[in-house]
Amino acid sequence: MVPLTNGQLAELLWQAARDEDAHRRRALERASRAARFWTEEAATLEQESRPLTELHAVGPWVAHRMQQWMAAPPPMPEPDLERRGFLTFAEVTRVLGAEPEWTALPCGDLQVHSTDSDGKLPLADMVAAARALGRTFIASTDHSQSLRIANGMDAAALVAHSAMIDRLNEDAVAAGDPFRVLRSIEMDVFEDGSGDMDAAVLRDLDLVLGAFHSKLRVTDDRTERYLAALRNPSVHVLAHPTARMYGRRPGLVADWAKVFDEAARLGKALEIDATPARQDLNVDLARLAVARGVRWFSIGSDAHDAGELAFLPFGLAIAALAGVPRDRVLNYRSPDEIVAWASEIASG
Repeated sequence: MVPLTNGQLAELLWQAARDEDAHRRRALERASRAARFWTEEAATLEQESRPLTELHAVGPWVAHRMQQWMAAPPPMPEPDLERRGFLTFAEVTRVLGAEPEWTALPCGDLQVHSTDSDGKLPLADMVAAARALGRTFIASTDHSQSLRIANGMDAAALVAHSAMIDRLNEDAVAAGDPFRVLRSIEMDVFEDGSGDMDAAVLRDLDLVLGAFHSKLRVTDDRTERYLAALRNPSVHVLAHPTARMYGRRPGLVADWAKVFDEAARLGKALEIDATPARQDLNVDLARLAVARGVRWFSIGSDAHDAGELAFLPFGLAIAALAGVPRDRVLNYRSPDEIVAWASEIASG
């Protein structure tokens, strides 16, 4: 009998919650959410005769339900679309343990936010936290002006933000610290492919992530929207491409082979957003992107506070499972190489 995984238990807990009321429903839902972040497989605890109550958000009543399923696994329910294809922390640990080079080699983080948009900490604090995790550089990718809900930066704020990055980099050089911050932005891209920032302002940046933040629940084919975004000369990286969100929306629909063919033709990068609730691209789409010849991938924690910087391994595990060669992952390139690549993309 194949043991149930934490991901399967998470789905069983979620489905079971629908048949309960009040505090029992809340307990099952809370355990379902927590299951995705358990550091060990519940099956391992069961095999070692350890109590399941060692797991976060598992009390005696929930543990009893889980033991019943593990003793006699029920037919697995089909997850709703918005909960399909997400890795658990235990899976990430297993994947990267089998391919340790992904975490042993120094790398950067190519999506990080600060209080200059909707982050929780000033950029200097995010830099210190990233450095403490062993990152070699970050891209500071605060939001652009049309995303008012995220305190997006206008042109003047972006110029000030870039000047602050220059000072941080100058201080690092003076101290003999090789850590570097890339002057970047997560720019809102509209349906016609245009961005919400003037191209002249963007030319002073090292890297531009283009992202969709509106009309994310439509169900018709959005292929042309993707092609238009990729053809925007200011965009170097297509960020969290499907815009899916765990338990909230399944993501946009497109002819992905056609989208990836265009990214390959233009030499643009696709992001693997490592936020556990995003994991976007997922493994299947990242694998298809490799097969269609996409040359470059960018992995970002999408961190909005120091703790979220630790999300990056989710993206590394997706890349490993999808067969993305590490020499195609921008995170393992030097900052100078990334700047040169982006400049080449911009020049056509």
